Amino acid sequence: AKIIEIAKRLSLQAARGGAGEEKLCEKHREALKLFCEEDQTPICLVCRESQAHRLHAVVPIEEAAEEHKEKFQAHVQILKDRRENLLGLKVAEEGKSL
Repeated sequence: AKIIEIAKRLSLQAARGGAGEEKLCEKHREALKLFCEEDQTPICLVCRESQAHRLHAVVPIEEAAEEHKEKFQAHVQILKDRRENLLGLKVAEEGKSL
């Protein structure tokens, strides 16, 4: 659920960025160029230097988006594999019942 939430946030941000609108920090009105790994949220350069994030691990937002996208795709593949397995079991059980 956390990964899906992050992916949705990053997708919304990417969509806004693609439309020519850059998402800005509500507090500092600066571009959100970093991603705080601890808080799982995009932050600006000013936020990075603040007490709230100074000791947190941060990465460029594009790098975080790619990393989370890969994790999300891996989870989707696992779910697809499980679905295929369950459909196979369903067909086998329906065959038995007939």
